[in-house]
Amino acid sequence: MEGEGNSTPDVDNASLARLDLERKVESLQEEIAFLKKLHDEEIQELQAQIQEQHVQIYVDVSKPDLTAALHDVGQQYESVAAKNLQEAEEWYKSKFADLSEAANRNNDALRQAKQESNEYRRQVQPLTCEVDALKGTDEIQNMKEEMAHHLCEYQDLLNVKMALDIEIATYRKMLEGEESR
Repeated sequence: MEGEGNSTPDVDNASLARLDLERKVESLQEEIAFLKKLHDEEIQELQAQIQEQHVQIYVDVSKPDLTAALHDVGQQYESVAAKNLQEAEEWYKSKFADLSEAANRNNDALRQAKQESNEYRRQVQPLTCEVDALKGTDEIQNMKEEMAHHLCEYQDLLNVKMALDIEIATYRKMLEGEESR
């Protein structure tokens, strides 16, 4: 039982470290979910802004030529749409780069956490074997004590048997002596 006390803190520390790593992994997964939600919300906000944006059309009322006016309106609309599309693409690229970087950081942290977890598992395994060996040692000690107890009982029985043999031999001699008279 003395040996068990020595290795229990190591096993406890390894278990605590494993729990800590599991908590880190959960927190990283929650952070990834939060970033994804944030990304979705920003996309929805951008789409709402695009829908709400009004294209201002400047029409020269004094021009009698409607074809030229419509042509101007079309060009203004196309330039605004192209500008909005370019801004949206740049925003998406920027957000995608940020999210990719965050995901890479989280993957690295997750990989490191797994490596640490495996390392702790490797450290716990020999300690577990040591604890089992110490338990086996205690069981051997108990068996030795039990065997010593049985040997004592056996010795007592042998002593009783020897005393009875001597007593039987004495009675036999006495009987033989009586018969010879």
